[in-house]
Amino acid sequence: MDVLVGAVVKSLFILIVMVAGLAPVITWIERKQSAVMQDRIGANRADVGGITVLGLLHPLADVVKLLSKEDVVPYGANRFMHLISPVIAAIPAVIAFAVIPFGGVYTFGDTTVSLVASNPDWGLLYIFAIGSIAMYGTVMAGWASNNNWSLLGGLRASAQMISYEVTMGLSVVGIFMVFGTLQLQNMAVAQDGTFRVLGFLEVLFDVPVPAFLDWLRLPAWGVFYQPLGFVMFLATIMAENKRPPFDTPEGESEIIAGYHLEYSGMRFGLFFMAEFIEVLVIAGLMTTIFLGGWSVPWLSTATIIGGISSVFGEGFATGVCVILHFLCFMLKVVFMIWLQMALRWTLPRFRYDQVMDLCWKAILPLSIANIFVTGAVLLWLRG
Repeated sequence: MDVLVGAVVKSLFILIVMVAGLAPVITWIERKQSAVMQDRIGANRADVGGITVLGLLHPLADVVKLLSKEDVVPYGANRFMHLISPVIAAIPAVIAFAVIPFGGVYTFGDTTVSLVASNPDWGLLYIFAIGSIAMYGTVMAGWASNNNWSLLGGLRASAQMISYEVTMGLSVVGIFMVFGTLQLQNMAVAQDGTFRVLGFLEVLFDVPVPAFLDWLRLPAWGVFYQPLGFVMFLATIMAENKRPPFDTPEGESEIIAGYHLEYSGMRFGLFFMAEFIEVLVIAGLMTTIFLGGWSVPWLSTATIIGGISSVFGEGFATGVCVILHFLCFMLKVVFMIWLQMALRWTLPRFRYDQVMDLCWKAILPLSIANIFVTGAVLLWLRG
């Protein structure tokens, strides 16, 4: 019964806080960040009684507008597939949160609390599998609309997403090898510490490092172990989400609006919402794999709890540690959202052939080379 209650609470947290709370705010972040980068004011017109709240009422105004617009199904379209395509595109973005941990495992007396809805052995593979389902919604929307531009957008989306799924999986194989697990929570736990910057001198070349240089340490985050993997995975997963500069399936200047050209009202809103929820999923996934998850830089869980428990007791110290970990996780998520928005408003859209060339001629060979180099280094380090 306790397990069921815990699962319900975590699911409600994901739906209310992450999906219904943060996803609409990301639309405001994109407007305001692009305005700052382009020396504009940004969204500030929607108000209630003259109060604009820095433009934060615009996401609510968007929802009201989309709900009030006519839901049109074009003549000759496959009505059933046209109607369910937005749902198929949106649901995988929501349920992907099930395996993304917001914190570790904490003990309060006889009670153990784990801040993740599910922690299967194949957590990262679950993300890849669920993400691939969203492709069907996009392709179905393009085909079912009975519109040549929509069909072209659906074909572009299917080719792009299938291509980048290959490189996306290969780009993180190095991380699997370093941490030895596919469980996202265990992967984050493995990053809850530091490593000596000059430690490789002792391991590889048997050169002793002076004790006074021991303080030169970095957080044991995946980005420091796999910097190339970080760049490749971010590029491929943004391409999977069809975010600029990889938004050729929507290419307004080429194919009008692509696969969702014939959508209006809240069905278009579902495509719109799915894209921004996936931005949040990408931020959480990158944080967990490469940025240490919830870990506080240079302060391990044992250090935090040990330092506070000596004064206030272990239960209070654990509670403070949970809060610190959650705030640290969300801060890193916000940084990754900012980074995605910065890339989105900095780089121009690639041509379709450039998108394919980047995948097959650049990232794929680099990801394979990264696997071999990582394996060679691990074999060398382990004797």
